[in-house]
Amino acid sequence: MIHIQNKSDTAVIVLHEIYGINRHMHDVCQLIAEQGFDVICPNLLNRDQPFEYAEEKAAYLFFMENVGFPGVLRKINTIISKLDRQYHKIILLGFSVGATAAWLCSEDERVNGIAGYYGSRIRDYLNISPSCPALLFFPEKKQSFDVAACISQLESKNVKTVKLKGEHGFSDPYSVKYNRQSSQIAYETMMEFLIAL
Repeated sequence: MIHIQNKSDTAVIVLHEIYGINRHMHDVCQLIAEQGFDVICPNLLNRDQPFEYAEEKAAYLFFMENVGFPGVLRKINTIISKLDRQYHKIILLGFSVGATAAWLCSEDERVNGIAGYYGSRIRDYLNISPSCPALLFFPEKKQSFDVAACISQLESKNVKTVKLKGEHGFSDPYSVKYNRQSSQIAYETMMEFLIAL
């Protein structure tokens, strides 16, 4: 777990990808903390070492077989319950499966905002109507689903969506799918969103 305290009245819970708490998640937490927020990044995998990017299939199988969305949601709910008494605002920021988990928590009245990067499984939960401001980033193309159709449905729920050049993982400088321009646009948009909440 990463826990950075700045004596802020706002906690940002960072929800990692299937790989676990890797260098990218450490960097994201540091950047958010530099804006004055308190940051918590729980280890959702319950394993000491993160997976390498080359282990994508193994990481996905591990997540689905040993963690799954119900397990992640129980963990997030426990964390929110603890933080709810300490903080004026709680914001969820997720990446991939973490973005889908943030989306699944968006109806929770204790959550003041969610932001998510390339949460492709959100397409399976379009019945959700967030009770808080929501910002979602998607790559322009995804083989597994129609990004434009998903965005259209999300925007009908007043969800702010941003479609950027690149593939899943465009914001991760350690990934071969990194897109510097899209990453910068997403970062600036995400920070404006967090600060405005």
